[in-house]
Amino acid sequence: MKEKDLMEKVVALAKRRGFVYPGSEIYGGFAGFYDWGPLGTKLKRNIKHAWLRDTVERRDDVVDIDAALIMNPKAWEASGHVGGFSDAMVECKKCHHRFRADQVKNECPDCGGDFGVGRQFNLMFETRVGAAEGSESVAYLRPETAGGIFVNFKNVLNSTRLKLPFGVAQIGKAFRNEINPRDFVFRTREFEQMELEYFVKPDEDEKIFDEWVKRRFAWHESIGLKKVRLREQAKEERAHYSKATTDIEYEFPFGWQEIEGVANRGNFDLSAHAKASGIDLTYFDEEAKERYLPYVIEPSAGVERIALALMCEAYTEEKERVVMKFHPHIAPVTAAVFPLLANKPDLVKLARHIYEALKADHSHLGSFAWDDRGNIGKRYLSQDEIGTPWCITVDFESLEKNDVTVRDRDTTKQERIPIANLKEYFARKLG
Repeated sequence: MKEKDLMEKVVALAKRRGFVYPGSEIYGGFAGFYDWGPLGTKLKRNIKHAWLRDTVERRDDVVDIDAALIMNPKAWEASGHVGGFSDAMVECKKCHHRFRADQVKNECPDCGGDFGVGRQFNLMFETRVGAAEGSESVAYLRPETAGGIFVNFKNVLNSTRLKLPFGVAQIGKAFRNEINPRDFVFRTREFEQMELEYFVKPDEDEKIFDEWVKRRFAWHESIGLKKVRLREQAKEERAHYSKATTDIEYEFPFGWQEIEGVANRGNFDLSAHAKASGIDLTYFDEEAKERYLPYVIEPSAGVERIALALMCEAYTEEKERVVMKFHPHIAPVTAAVFPLLANKPDLVKLARHIYEALKADHSHLGSFAWDDRGNIGKRYLSQDEIGTPWCITVDFESLEKNDVTVRDRDTTKQERIPIANLKEYFARKLG
């Protein structure tokens, strides 16, 4: 399959099956914004849960917070975003379309016209806070979630009594007024980040940086991404404060692109906020009996980018079906429950009982769906196309033997499982 064809098919399936819709579609859309449908919302939720389990819940040295979308503008001035968070932009003299300078060459890709002189374009979204007009009411939608972590460093330290090394994690919305949103949901103006600021002793930063690079790469593989690689940024690519940055990239149909970056930010952030606020943000090391500003290692991942990578990875065309081969932990629906025939009350009653029991008692095993539309073959194909790993069918034999047929998405093989063993079956399958 050609890469362009793959992307077009993923985009079409995403809309048709309720993963992603164009934003404000009935009004002609709105560039750089997308709405996530029922299945896409579940996919994103599973990505975030998997990240939280690995980054926060399975560790004793990481806590998470939920900071405000809008902070005091002074925080963004201190971090350098107000004055320096910009991209070089060029505008076509003929059609007046604008592009990031690093994404185009000598002529406009839309009309072939010439570009004018480039200029810097600040990516911050401005908003107004309060009823009064004037410069005092100007604020910004956050361009990253990390800022809320740094300004709460002292609060977290005082309220938890964590000792170095420790991390503060956050999942949340961020906004960037991208000059040229592109590649479906890869580069948008509203997106979700999963970020960790892991604070360390200054002389331990390089070792811990390497550990986090390896851990984050392994996580991407664990959720089913195979076409991933590590790419160390060259010095001229890195932010001015970065001691080292390694990108985790995925091979999309439009090329290798970053889905997560791991950066050694030194002590730039705490130093900048301490200076601007006048608040002491040093850490007292009881063992060494000294105060210092910790260094920070930052793994930062994009939820939508990972979701797009998973959809591209999962999309599979076989002879008679399209299958989304999501990893079972990530699939929007873990298993669908069917009555063999929707017009047979006894089959429907038992199937509904199994479905309700799985939803009520075993929700930790994943998400379960009910499906009684059309014939059984069409139901299988429908569930294959949204990536459901297993289908549970209640047939006439189930009424006699209290068992069901469980069909595997990838192999299409079926096996009979006692109803009483379904919980154990899925627990084993999901590891």
